[in-house]
Amino acid sequence: MALNSVKNDNVVMKLASECKLPKMVKIRQLLDASHLEVEEIPKIIFSELESSGARNRIKKGDRIAITCGSRGVANISVITKAIVDFVKSCGANPFVFPAMGSHGGATAEGQKLILEGYDVTEENMGCPILSSMDVVYLGSTEEGRPVYCDKNAFEADGIIVCGRVKAHTAFRGPFESGIMKMAVIGMGKQKGAEACHVDGFLEMGRILQEVGKVVLDNTNVVAAVGLVENAFDQTCHIKAMKKDDIWTEEPKLLVEAKNRMGKIFFDNIDVLVVDRIGKDISGDGMDPNVTGRFAVPHVTGELKVQHIAVLDLTEDTHGNCNGLGLADVTTKRLVDKIDCDCTFPNVVTSTVLCTPKIPLFTHSDEACIQIALRTCNYIDRANPRIVRIKDTMHLEDIWVSEAMLEEAEKNKNVEVLSEPFTWPFNENGDLF
Repeated sequence: MALNSVKNDNVVMKLASECKLPKMVKIRQLLDASHLEVEEIPKIIFSELESSGARNRIKKGDRIAITCGSRGVANISVITKAIVDFVKSCGANPFVFPAMGSHGGATAEGQKLILEGYDVTEENMGCPILSSMDVVYLGSTEEGRPVYCDKNAFEADGIIVCGRVKAHTAFRGPFESGIMKMAVIGMGKQKGAEACHVDGFLEMGRILQEVGKVVLDNTNVVAAVGLVENAFDQTCHIKAMKKDDIWTEEPKLLVEAKNRMGKIFFDNIDVLVVDRIGKDISGDGMDPNVTGRFAVPHVTGELKVQHIAVLDLTEDTHGNCNGLGLADVTTKRLVDKIDCDCTFPNVVTSTVLCTPKIPLFTHSDEACIQIALRTCNYIDRANPRIVRIKDTMHLEDIWVSEAMLEEAEKNKNVEVLSEPFTWPFNENGDLF
């Protein structure tokens, strides 16, 4: 078996080496970088919660539960700490709880570990962190879908729901990723997430609202905090609101978030090289809203890409390779980092089984990119169109192949930063 593996690898490496990679050019995409300074955030949180009337809904001595999710939300430790401090200023007793559905391997320990990775610890927050997968049944929607809520949160005197509002990777609607989804799926833990995902994503936009009504009608949400980020993963807008205003205010934040999203200002790409993917980058490892490659058939994107080559996992994804199945080629380095126990519960809950599939993999970054290019069809092989990005969260400084240089120079959203250069592979054929 080992000999066959070596032999087959030699064959693949030979096939890869026959494909010459073009020179690349570093460019800068001109994206809106306006944002809030980190030191301003606590003051803004306090001001927003005051304006929303949250202080009037929190009584002295109340136990207040504060959500914290699993996504790589910018400044999440600072934001959560500011909410904790506001609750304390009301004379109440806050605690933080993981609101992340089935993430973290669908275990209390795994979910608490994710929070620790974001510096959301009891020491840093100055309050307890109560992580549990126990839920309370809240009732059912009109069509009979059961609705659940984290037991610790339900038994508290009040809940503050904090969520980043942004475009979802698998459905469309007035509510996508954000406050409502945090309340419905995040706070619902494994059982709540599974109940919402059992029929897939086709009608999730409707389901989210129906389940959300049951959650908001049967829990004491004293405030909600919506976060909007710019294309650089920076906090640019914070909006606090009372429970009833979620229905009108969150859809406005979603429109703003979509307008702020990063994008690739090129189309008809032969090969998109993504240095790394991870759950801290996107729910799908790499955001389909950026790559144009979606895991479900009912959502499509504008960007046209023939092959995607993914080189590595982020450290903060903890081995969760969700989204790898959307790539065409990857590396053995990435495959060796996969933690199935961390990945599969989330995948099963979502019912979208293609996302963790392992594509063809090679033993070097160079071979990975070469195979992705070699197997493209109906392209100009003398002038291939290749784009390389760090990940789908960092889209300012990227690389394009020499054939795209003239197009880049004419693009008003792009600055050319370098002359064409050869790929900086090391002696092992890797970029890093």
